[in-house]
Amino acid sequence: MASQQQSSAIKGAKVLMVGAGGIGCELLKTLALSGFQDIHIIDMDTIEVSNLNRQFLFRQSHVGQSKAKVARDAVLKFRPHMSITPHHANVRDSDFNVEFFKQFNVVLNGLDNLDARRHVNRLCLAADVPLVESGTTGFLGQVTVHVKGKTECYECKPKPAPKTYPVCTITSTPSKFIHCIVWAKDLLFAKLFGDKNQENDLNVRSSDAATSSEHANDVFERRKDEDVDQYGRRIYDHVFGYNIEVALSNEETWKTRNRPKPIYSKDVLPDKLTQLNGNLDKSGATDDFSSVSAMASLGLKNPQDKWSLMECSRVFLEALKLFFLKRVKEIGNLSFDKDDQLAVEFVTAAANIRAASFGIPLHSLFEAKGIAGNIVHAVATTNAIVAGLIVIEAIKVLQKDADNYRMTYCLQHITQKMLLMPVEPYEPDKSCYVCSETPLLLEINTHRSKLRDFVEKVVKAKLGMNFPLIMHGTNLLYEVGDDLDEAMVANYAANLEKVLSELPSPITGGTMLSVEDLQQELICNINIKHREEFDEEKEPDGMVLTGWTQAPPVEEEKANGNGASSSNELQVEPVETKKDAELEEIPESSRRKRKLPEDSEGTDVDVSNVVNETKNHKEVEKLDDDDDDDLVMFDDWASATNKKKRLQ
Repeated sequence: MASQQQSSAIKGAKVLMVGAGGIGCELLKTLALSGFQDIHIIDMDTIEVSNLNRQFLFRQSHVGQSKAKVARDAVLKFRPHMSITPHHANVRDSDFNVEFFKQFNVVLNGLDNLDARRHVNRLCLAADVPLVESGTTGFLGQVTVHVKGKTECYECKPKPAPKTYPVCTITSTPSKFIHCIVWAKDLLFAKLFGDKNQENDLNVRSSDAATSSEHANDVFERRKDEDVDQYGRRIYDHVFGYNIEVALSNEETWKTRNRPKPIYSKDVLPDKLTQLNGNLDKSGATDDFSSVSAMASLGLKNPQDKWSLMECSRVFLEALKLFFLKRVKEIGNLSFDKDDQLAVEFVTAAANIRAASFGIPLHSLFEAKGIAGNIVHAVATTNAIVAGLIVIEAIKVLQKDADNYRMTYCLQHITQKMLLMPVEPYEPDKSCYVCSETPLLLEINTHRSKLRDFVEKVVKAKLGMNFPLIMHGTNLLYEVGDDLDEAMVANYAANLEKVLSELPSPITGGTMLSVEDLQQELICNINIKHREEFDEEKEPDGMVLTGWTQAPPVEEEKANGNGASSSNELQVEPVETKKDAELEEIPESSRRKRKLPEDSEGTDVDVSNVVNETKNHKEVEKLDDDDDDDLVMFDDWASATNKKKRLQ
């Protein structure tokens, strides 16, 4: 039972809840049952079928509706006298500014992506409102408290860097199944069914381009009066046969690598395809596109079975045919969706055929879907535990009980007789550019890089600013806003295309820039250091930002923040609905700490490293690097060794 003081704090509190997914559903229920009376919910998502196994406030009939609104209606059925205000919107919308945040006593985050978490953190700092962060991934979870001036902010510690892969690895030298998935999803699927005008790194020149003027431009264009089966086989032979032969022609590439094997349809399939154990009608001759399935058409039932090369080839051709026969109106506007059965079948089959060519083990549709959708499967119990911990910390915050704030981590295995490990919060990091305003250092070629490069790759992608204003001394170089007149917009647009050293107020080595986000009320100073050359593999952006706290990727071929990838990289988002959780080493002095992921189901967490408190600092939780679940990113181990003072 809550004490009189707790009860008073609870009933008088106005709470903002950001996220109404896996953690959000549990959190709203727990807040309601704990006596909270005034809650606002922000969530831009609508309910999907895949949410129903753990987001218990939703039912099948709610699919397609707003999560925030349905969650509100569900809770009001058993707590009708509460005030719950839903906002079906993006928390980064301009309506949710500092003034909006100031009306709340505490903000509770249950988000699933890094950019939104950073944005909320900055607004809470600007509004001086306490923030309780959370995340889960599988059996792991964490809850952290962030109070301006008293504890570290969300960005004081490095966060996992979403992976990117060099295009040359994806298109020419894949060595892991994830490389094949990225190729099938982001290149092949996009080329065949997505926006035809979008840039794509697939080789579109056919083997007969020299003699066929009709088709010399793009082999992926379907020829006039070409049968769908013929078109499918031609695409198959081009991407799995001819393109592999083209890659093999570069002998230098294969001196230290295993040579791939070209695969042509005639070598795997009979001249005329016949369907096995099924027919086209079973694929779903219906207006419900979600029921269209190549597996159903071919009589393949178990998604956990690993298909043979022949079965993969059949699924590839059948799925392509079904897109053109059943979903032709969508072609040109499709993007990969993990909940689109036919898309998952196509990508699984294509990735497996490519894997077979490069000697990489094949995977089942179930496994491939998890990798392609960046899925770490959620555990409802973990969400419930984390939601309870959030409410406990929120009540402490409302009572201003700073001595008892705790960051609590849910562990998968018992450690020192504990599955829940509480840790005292850290003080603010004096080197944090967000809460301590420490200047950053940017190494960049000021004679080659344009202001646009700086805005896109640094200000937006790395610093997460939505409405940036860039100043050099008293000179305004760039600004975003609805209140700008046409002349100003034209002037700033022209500046974007200018090289830094040729701007009206030139940016050169030694320049100090001031970058401000008007919505987040964040100001960041950046020292510019001119540098001539950069390593294209290790520094693909052509610039290096120092003092920025995102952790380096774990693997050698990585790089989303949720920002844009560079032209020679393909991006892989952090684990869906379980992201951004960070794990830190437990200091020997306390033996009480364990830090987990913070960006996850938030709905769920983005996992980082969980470290055992033994002298050897053994890993307690880590996915096998040799496996293909390396979509889960871990924090930099080096950062875990940085000791910080605890709050007294």
